[in-house]
Amino acid sequence: MVTVFTILQIIACLFLIVVVLLQSGKSAGLSGAVSGAAESLFSAKTQAKTLDAKLAKATKWVALVFAALSLTLSLI
Repeated sequence: MVTVFTILQIIACLFLIVVVLLQSGKSAGLSGAVSGAAESLFSAKTQAKTLDAKLAKATKWVALVFAALSLTLSLI
């Protein structure tokens, strides 16, 4: 039982690392505005915002699973 929870926690940990590293930084939008990058209003920005929103939601859920698994393992 402990082995199963430990393997699940390792998988959640690795997935959490990947999801956090895939997110763009908070200063990414500011650097594009300062440098004067010419992007259309509806092309890459909306797609990036939806991807960032999905990654932020995934981060919250995976972090919750990781915390629950950590508490479960500490109680076993």
